[in-house]
Amino acid sequence: MTTTDRTTTTTALRLEEVTPENLDAAVGIKVRPDQEVAVSPVVYSLAEAYTHPEGVAWPRLIVDDGRPVGFLMAFFDIDWRRDGTVFRSGLWRLNIAAEEQGRGYGRFAVESVAAEIRRRGGEHLHVTWHPGPDGPENFYLGLGFRKTGEMSGDQTVGVLDLR
Repeated sequence: MTTTDRTTTTTALRLEEVTPENLDAAVGIKVRPDQEVAVSPVVYSLAEAYTHPEGVAWPRLIVDDGRPVGFLMAFFDIDWRRDGTVFRSGLWRLNIAAEEQGRGYGRFAVESVAAEIRRRGGEHLHVTWHPGPDGPENFYLGLGFRKTGEMSGDQTVGVLDLR
């Protein structure tokens, strides 16, 4: 692993399915205290994942050289408007451990979800975020997302074109 300006480059970075063997590691992922209002804890995400029809939620542990550094949960082909007219896929949750932020793990998570959406035939990756100066808006915009002009509750909706 090489570290330059808090950016990590490693060949051991991967996603793992959440299993009984790594469940404690997954629920142990904690964001910074100031971010807790913007993202649900991993344990809530896992409970939510298993209350949806199979295949909708895709929870994954982000692991670097055997060390858990974050958690993501993606969604695939959900009925966005709940009327059968708009189906979307995207990043539902992203929790990078407080001490691991700024090292490229968030970028890896977004790129991994984009690759999975493409693999499933999708062309767009959607995400929502809490607006405000301490929110992740600059992170997502810096990765190429654009605001759609929509809101999902109190959250901004963004989209990344995968074509």
